[in-house]
Amino acid sequence: MGLDQGCHNWSGSLRFRPSRIEAPRTEQELASLVRAIAAQGRTLRPIGSAHSASPIIVTDDVLVSLDHLKGLYEHDERSQQVTFGAGTKLTEVGECLHSIGLAMPTFGDVATQTVAGAIGSGTHGSGRQLYNLSMVLIGGRLVTADGEVREVSFEQDPDFIRALRVSFGTLGVFSSMRLQLEPIYDLHRQEWCCQIDDCLSRLDEISRENRNIDLYWYPRCDEVNLRCLNPPGKEPDYNAFARLIDDRTGPSHKVIPKHSNLPHRFEEMEYALPAEAGLDCFRELRRRIKSKWRRSVAWRLLFRYIKADDTWLSEAHGRESVSISLHQNSSLPFWDYFTDLEPVFRDYGGRPHWAKKHTLRADDLRPLYPKWDDFMMLRRRMDPQGVFLTPYLKMLLDA
Repeated sequence: MGLDQGCHNWSGSLRFRPSRIEAPRTEQELASLVRAIAAQGRTLRPIGSAHSASPIIVTDDVLVSLDHLKGLYEHDERSQQVTFGAGTKLTEVGECLHSIGLAMPTFGDVATQTVAGAIGSGTHGSGRQLYNLSMVLIGGRLVTADGEVREVSFEQDPDFIRALRVSFGTLGVFSSMRLQLEPIYDLHRQEWCCQIDDCLSRLDEISRENRNIDLYWYPRCDEVNLRCLNPPGKEPDYNAFARLIDDRTGPSHKVIPKHSNLPHRFEEMEYALPAEAGLDCFRELRRRIKSKWRRSVAWRLLFRYIKADDTWLSEAHGRESVSISLHQNSSLPFWDYFTDLEPVFRDYGGRPHWAKKHTLRADDLRPLYPKWDDFMMLRRRMDPQGVFLTPYLKMLLDA
């Protein structure tokens, strides 16, 4: 991300030129940097792996990399709690946890994000009993807008942690994050290819008998892949209507993320809907895509489940949810496709993923989140000068 070339996100759809890039090597350097920026009346934007498709990472002022604040800082085998540097990538988190007999409850489809970026933007996997990744956050050390370092914990202030979990860097910059994890476990990963009508007629049952379950629909062939992951020996058999195309067993951090090193880059729009509306929304999207976009769409739709949580700005706040993601090759036009389908998501009460493409602003978002106003009051109290606000974030949050 050298300034001579400017900065860009993973897919290349976001290109910007910050005034400078900083990469503090210690928490003290990070705090000093924030104090200096605040004193100058300027703004600061933390960035992780730049996997986001959303302009939340874009700034024309100071960009801060947390690459040096990484690694396992502390762990407690009895409580199954660990503390990582905020810039640690999820791939590194998985390997490190495996070496001490612990594991994340789940991962998303990729694991290239930093732990702070993944938690702060609401990254999730898929399964009716699996939360958003942010729910593992129970504390840490946060550099606030005045450059002070604050120790935060769920035990002392649960509502503050509920706000912090998905706050995409607007309440402060984490230097380290304390996570509640679980013992190491293996999963048996199976992928099944089947006709879409066979899948949809059984989907409710399928979703309830698998630990992890993803559905990929391919518009051009109108077929689906079911990705199912379960404890070894507890796998349903779908040979009656599907063809097994992938079958392997391994540690959870190895077999859940599949596309971390995907060579083909893509753009993405994702909305989370009430679980009971998920299939109706999908069917309407499918009809519109087949009638209007089938010739030009080169990528799949991804259908996933998220367990309801109480994180203030989580897309699954207060409701069992289904997320549906649109994808398009990054070398092909995508905005007309996305914006044509976005009203369908909205008609079903969809909430946009903070790190994916969408067109919503504060007036659209406020009715979707019961804790919206509480979060905004907290943000103003934590950062009255807007040190952590970029032009896009000001517009997004009406700040």
